[in-house]
Amino acid sequence: MDRPISTSADLAGDQRVIARAEAVRPAVAAASNEVEATRRLPPALLDKLHDAGLFRLLLPRSSNGIETDPVTFFHVIETIARADASTAWCLSQAGGCAMSAAYLDLPVAQAIFGDPKAVLAWGPGPRVKAVECDGGYRVTGVWSFASGGRHATWLGAHCPIYAADGTPKHEANGEPQERTMLVRTQDVEWTDIWNTVGLRGTASDQFALNDFFVRSDHSITREFDRECREGGPLYRMSAGTCYQVGFAGVACGIARGALDNFVDVARNKVPRGMKSPLRDNAVVQSGLAQAEVNLRAARAFLLQSIADIWKDLVAGTSITVEQRVVIRMAATHAIHKGREAVDFAYNAAGATAIFEGHPLERRFRDIHTVTQQLQGRLSHFETVGAWMLGVEADLTFV
Repeated sequence: MDRPISTSADLAGDQRVIARAEAVRPAVAAASNEVEATRRLPPALLDKLHDAGLFRLLLPRSSNGIETDPVTFFHVIETIARADASTAWCLSQAGGCAMSAAYLDLPVAQAIFGDPKAVLAWGPGPRVKAVECDGGYRVTGVWSFASGGRHATWLGAHCPIYAADGTPKHEANGEPQERTMLVRTQDVEWTDIWNTVGLRGTASDQFALNDFFVRSDHSITREFDRECREGGPLYRMSAGTCYQVGFAGVACGIARGALDNFVDVARNKVPRGMKSPLRDNAVVQSGLAQAEVNLRAARAFLLQSIADIWKDLVAGTSITVEQRVVIRMAATHAIHKGREAVDFAYNAAGATAIFEGHPLERRFRDIHTVTQQLQGRLSHFETVGAWMLGVEADLTFV
């Protein structure tokens, strides 16, 4: 079926929302050293992010959220990542988590997100369980990689479901039954594990619960086509797809900042043993141009794909497997083209970039932490290729 080509307006997003990110970006940049040193987003910065509504980008309007579109979401996250990758990562994570309000009864959603500074964070837990009991579940386990959990007001604990007699429960298709339990941050026990190469300020620490009771109405499926109360187009996408978009925005923002940093270095640095600044080196000139075009092309492909799919969703459809595959391919591609751009800038800058506190040193560490995360796995290309060839493919993370 022929489809109209997205216009520049479709790719630009909601400028009113993006302007909020631009307005707060200087404050994010100013706080970046503190974010790095303390491994936390400082209270003053959190206040500015909350005032701008940037934790509510994907929260339903029925819960006083912005409920923006994924193109705008990408632009906001990319804008913040140019200033500080950890802050952008936390906003992206919080955005996807806030979509959980669409699966909660409205009074529960409004109670959880009623505080204007409400933030939900979560992470995986391999050895966890939720046992059915009267009115809810008894939850036990340890969860990690809870990005932004240290400034969150609520946490999500993903659990396989067990019957009261300890028997694992299964869906009709034989898959284990799973739900995400929502608990207050003060109800968990924290362990500081986040001493990492990059994205240090996300404070993606570990939390634990022990036989903790969670009401049934404080649990969700995280499925975009099950138990969904909201009818807007945003909630006909999966939260996983929005994570892909957001974290690709983090990578593109890091890369944009790195190339800008490199241009400043190259214009002024005369390498040892050389007579001319880096900017006069033909290899550097060619490498910069290629890094720039590859980043722009990957970014444009992702934005074009998002805009096209968003048109269909606004028209009333739900996202298809094919569309999810396209976003997965485009997002993973953008993340790795971002890494390549940063690698060029770091390598070409020479010893200047190796010192702690230099923008290229931090961006190098941050982008290589992004690519180590789930959204940056190169195995996603295998999944996409297998699907294209009609081979059985595991679409769990598509």
